[in-house]
Amino acid sequence: MVTRFAPSPTGFLHLGHAYSARMGFDAARAEHGRFLVRIEDIDRTRCRPLFVDAILSDLQFLGLSWDGEVRRQSEHLADYERALAQLDELGVLYPCFCTRAEIAEEIAAAQSAPQQEPGSDSPPRYPGRCKRLDPALVAKRISDGNGYALRLHTEQVQAILSAKGMWPLTFRDRHHGVVPVDPQLLGDVVLARKELKTSYHLAVVVDDHLQGVTLVTRGADLLSSTHVHRQLQALLSLTEPAYSHHPLLTDPDGSRLAKRRGSESIRSLREKGLTADELWAKVGLRSPAVL
Repeated sequence: MVTRFAPSPTGFLHLGHAYSARMGFDAARAEHGRFLVRIEDIDRTRCRPLFVDAILSDLQFLGLSWDGEVRRQSEHLADYERALAQLDELGVLYPCFCTRAEIAEEIAAAQSAPQQEPGSDSPPRYPGRCKRLDPALVAKRISDGNGYALRLHTEQVQAILSAKGMWPLTFRDRHHGVVPVDPQLLGDVVLARKELKTSYHLAVVVDDHLQGVTLVTRGADLLSSTHVHRQLQALLSLTEPAYSHHPLLTDPDGSRLAKRRGSESIRSLREKGLTADELWAKVGLRSPAVL
């Protein structure tokens, strides 16, 4: 059993993060396995060393020890670029020149706008404007230096996997059972940009494979992302882990805990003098140190 906790250092951890880390920690320790910590810091505009240090400090304070070195995605960009090159060779990528504003306008203008999964933080599904561009125009825009993103061509993915006898895809989740993969749930997601040859979706499946992760424990808000991840695993011949998308913790008003909603951080609670035992009690758990 190998599990991992993989936060992005874009803010301080809150109790929801602690709960998620604990799910992975307990699953690994129950099977005498390994619990890994990975820092997903490819977002250069939002990630800060201050938050990396705080994450590791909070985990230690909470009694969550990890095995081996902490993997930092920013130090392994070549791994993701190799995977991206493989996908390009398969013909499942296409450049998208749309701005966020243009995408929002097209969705708003559609008679039946594609909707995101309930409870998900993912943006509405991309309507596919650039997938229909003339190849000559695409080549000219790239040669002219226009910025672009590389999106996953879901129809091509399905065609390739079907030809190999690998479709339909499923994944197994401890909370949801066997789940059929729906390529249209998130649609043609961004896998890389002109200036950064990776994204969350691509980096996470490469890392889980390279680190030998056998069980992915994370919040139910990321369940929809797994539909993308299984497609990438199949295309790249990566190991398929099992999944456990646990329920999310919520504030007293019912809103889920989140950094951008101003949920109180573990650092703030520690500064108020709360002990690790008291912090765990807030999420209905006993400290791992006394189990």
